[in-house]
Amino acid sequence: MSGRVRLALCAVVATLCSAGALLPLVDPVTWLFQAAVLLAIMTATGALARRIPLAGPLTIGAQALVVVLMLTVLCTPGEAILGLIPGPDALAEFGRLVHSGVQDVGRYAIPAPVTPGIRLLLVTGVLLIGLAVDALAVTYRSAAPAGLPLLALYSVAAGLSQGGAGWLWFLIAAAGYLLLLLAEGRDRLAQWGRVFGAPGPGLPGSGRLPAAGAAGPAPFRTGRRIGALALGIALVVPAALPSLDGGLLGPAGGGNGPGGGGGTISAVNPLVSLQDSLNQPEDKEVLNYRTTAADTRDLYLRIVALDQFDGASWKPSERTVTDVPERLPEPAGLSSAVDRNRINTSISTAGWYAQNWLPLPYPASRVDITGRWRYEPQGRTLVGDRGQNTRGLQYQVESLQVRPTSRQLATAPAPPADLLREYTKVPGSLPPVVRSTARRITHGAPTAYAKAVKLQDWFALDGGFSYNTDVRAGSGSQAIARFLQDKQGFCVHFSFSMAAMARTLGIPARVAVGFTPGVKQPDGTTSVGLKDAHAWPELYFQGIGWTRFEPTPSRGSIPDYAYQDTSGPADTGSPAPEPSREQAPSDEPSAAASCSPGDRHVGSSTVGCVTVPEVSGAHPAEGGPSPWAVAGLALAALLVLLLPAVPLLWRLRVRSQRRAAGGADGGGTAATLATWQELLDTAWDFGVLPDDALTPRKAAARIVRIGELAPEAAAAAYRVAEAVEQALYAPQPRATAGLVQDVEQVRAGLRSAATRGIRLRALLAPRSAARLRRACSTRWASLLHRLRTRRPVAVVRRAVAVLRPGRQRV
Repeated sequence: MSGRVRLALCAVVATLCSAGALLPLVDPVTWLFQAAVLLAIMTATGALARRIPLAGPLTIGAQALVVVLMLTVLCTPGEAILGLIPGPDALAEFGRLVHSGVQDVGRYAIPAPVTPGIRLLLVTGVLLIGLAVDALAVTYRSAAPAGLPLLALYSVAAGLSQGGAGWLWFLIAAAGYLLLLLAEGRDRLAQWGRVFGAPGPGLPGSGRLPAAGAAGPAPFRTGRRIGALALGIALVVPAALPSLDGGLLGPAGGGNGPGGGGGTISAVNPLVSLQDSLNQPEDKEVLNYRTTAADTRDLYLRIVALDQFDGASWKPSERTVTDVPERLPEPAGLSSAVDRNRINTSISTAGWYAQNWLPLPYPASRVDITGRWRYEPQGRTLVGDRGQNTRGLQYQVESLQVRPTSRQLATAPAPPADLLREYTKVPGSLPPVVRSTARRITHGAPTAYAKAVKLQDWFALDGGFSYNTDVRAGSGSQAIARFLQDKQGFCVHFSFSMAAMARTLGIPARVAVGFTPGVKQPDGTTSVGLKDAHAWPELYFQGIGWTRFEPTPSRGSIPDYAYQDTSGPADTGSPAPEPSREQAPSDEPSAAASCSPGDRHVGSSTVGCVTVPEVSGAHPAEGGPSPWAVAGLALAALLVLLLPAVPLLWRLRVRSQRRAAGGADGGGTAATLATWQELLDTAWDFGVLPDDALTPRKAAARIVRIGELAPEAAAAAYRVAEAVEQALYAPQPRATAGLVQDVEQVRAGLRSAATRGIRLRALLAPRSAARLRRACSTRWASLLHRLRTRRPVAVVRRAVAVLRPGRQRV
């Protein structure tokens, strides 16, 4: 195996080793096998281009073209020209997939599903890194800088994964890079000849390197020892440094791990994670549960609370997490005077559902679950540690069904000062219209509870709002103001806006994300589907705790305590709502029970009432590239595609011209010399290099000997050589007929004696095509010489004279 082939193989192995760090991020891992096959094809293209040989930039260009064609076949075959060449539709589809992939990376919890967009990003990234490594290490023979793209690939995986990519993947990636360096060092050392060829085991004075599997000379052994030592230091030293939170071998995440009893957790917006974790083509079941509760209308499965409001979005705060206690503490602010019912719920999650937060009935008092879970006391949530998620879980939850009355809510005392201060914060960037609208709606309401009910009724009934999942969620400080003006949206708009307005009124508020109760099944279980994803506001009342409200019209169920009590002095004077507002559980499928018709349109990104904003690149842009630009790109792609075929096409053309000359000249001198030249080039294609120092007869004998020609083919070669001697040296050369057929007979003999690899190279990459490169180099040098020796003024005058036909030289 040649040195460059060995280097190319090691470059492929090093790239795949570094790409292995991406495996924990997505599931399944089939994308890596696709990337490995395409990477091998790209590497083989580079090896073939270097054998021709092509210049370094042309080799890289040929590999890049093959990458584009392979990605077209893999990702956009239906939109490509002939299923291979990327046209305007394929380019538009590529843009859509890239945009979708970027969105999916930020949406899905780890491990994310391999969507078409994520697959394109992964495979393209591996191929581009592989191309850079191959170019540096193989084409330009500099393996050390190739570690930079490999490091970039590993760093992306380490940055996206929670707690780093893990010491095992670091070890594999580093071993791949060291293998590449070792292959380059062995190749360089092999070119030094006998410098290290002293007699010894396996080297009896021959000056050759030891056979594979031998211990190797001292430089090899020393290099392996240094590599192993460096790798060991890289693993051990970070683990021993306390400032690195345990190092590579320590527990991942921000906490101290199970049993640590401390630490913090800060994560991405779970609303976004929830949206896209559930964004599947069909309305699949997320989880199902069996409960002892007689009425499941209020059995919302809560995932997490968003309590940090910056004016533009709601996010979970960075909180301290602890081990999951045997029994969770009593909910903050819940008085013993409030009616409660203890229930048990057995929950099973789907195998595809991967969420970092655990869906729980609120408030949970005991959770029986296996795995690496941590407890966040403020939000009373369980969050996965070190990659733990909800995929395919079964767990038991004991929880409370808290049933306050409207009188208890209306007479609730003021919350503690620290809680009031934390959960009524609103940023200065919040538009004034939010505060003024909240005050206008709740004008005359004597209590915080009355204000909360008025806000809920204004959104759900009296304010003229409509439920519309086609409206984008929006962002920025003006998002709530736009929603209050347009009065169209889905649960994200309603919950975010009511919580923000409640805070401006001095009512502690936050937003909860989770699922509505789902649909009862004939077997006694309840199924929670994609369309049951939901967001709702929670307001705090001392003595009751965090209390759910439902401002979103046509979604979920209004809790009983949200109807104001008119029987006592705490009544605010508002009429009692009609009983029709209370929604009984439906036996219809989940999608029909909880979604408006707008949720069902084709192409919708709706997940329950949580809607993914439409991706602007989901459809081809109306403008797009101009036809001329597309034609230019297609022409450039065709030219680059034809570049590796130039030697083959040139050889076929030259052979055709020589055969035509040999038949048209009637066996004259020119025909005989052209036929002889074709014989020499044919032998060159099959590995017999031409030697201009030999006479025609000796050259023919050399071809017969090296090419191992049969007697008939050998006789044909001698006849052509004799005809050449006649044409060159005889006073009156005699014509010899049938020379073209003789050359074809020699070619057939060389082909039958050659191996399959030699025959394939003679056809696709003929060695005699080197004449074309030499001719081009000669002409280019001649052109440069003429441009250097001629004065610019003379060149311009000559060009002007040519362009003015009226003034011709005599």
